[in-house]
Amino acid sequence: MRTGYIPVTGGRVWYKTVGENKETIPLLVLHGGPGATHEYMQPLEILADERPVIFYDQLGGGNSDRPKDASLWTVERFVEELAQVRNSLNLGKVHILGQSWGTMLAVSYIASLKPEGVISLIFSGAAFSAKRFTEDTRGYLKELPENDRRVIEKSEREGRFDSKEYRDAMMNFYKLHVCRLDPWPDCLNRTFENMGLDVYNHMWGASEFSVTGTLKDFDVTDKLKEIEAPVLLTCGRYDEASPETTSYYNGLIPRSEMVVFEDASHEHHLEKTEEYIKVLRDFLKRVEE
Repeated sequence: MRTGYIPVTGGRVWYKTVGENKETIPLLVLHGGPGATHEYMQPLEILADERPVIFYDQLGGGNSDRPKDASLWTVERFVEELAQVRNSLNLGKVHILGQSWGTMLAVSYIASLKPEGVISLIFSGAAFSAKRFTEDTRGYLKELPENDRRVIEKSEREGRFDSKEYRDAMMNFYKLHVCRLDPWPDCLNRTFENMGLDVYNHMWGASEFSVTGTLKDFDVTDKLKEIEAPVLLTCGRYDEASPETTSYYNGLIPRSEMVVFEDASHEHHLEKTEEYIKVLRDFLKRVEE
């Protein structure tokens, strides 16, 4: 395992490379958030028996620098950061895996820079349209107890999201559609503890379903037809990125396939780790053959 820091626009980002097989194509992992950390993606280290797996904490969260300049929290700067990370680590040929916000970042990177050497893309819990993502999450709110729904409606109406009642209602939603494991694994808890909330609140909002940030109108669905690399889409049956929405995206990407993990949600790589890793190994093997 190798760790270090990479200078990027606005500061330094921390990275970790697991695995040293120089004969294979590495996998670069883009975590969600925005403002989250690499930690909850830890199960992907299993793949290091075949290839290098590279994680990094995006600027503003985890082990990376946390500047207070809100002008840095743009899609364009995170795309630039991704390019700087890839260049610094000499990732000529690479597979890219994005989870949640990481899928937004990956498609924005492909669409704006048209980089060479991206052999395949894996999108887990895809969020290519903030509007569709929000429609899915708002639809799930109907399943919550009436008291939770009232608390959420009142908080959103008043624009106040710091009450214990709102946080409790939010967690009840998360336990159904973010991670259904009980208790949550340590790696996910560490991500929540080390999140860059300034980035998350600025770009997304108060919670997964209360979207008030700069990404509220984000949409790259019109760019999906331009993706030339093979694509694997994954989601959980109860994912915030619903199977119906994921299927819609699958139909827009020329060389894509889709897998739904039963009894799982947004963090299906944690809930169904063995199945998820098996699906990834098979996809990467077929792409490289």
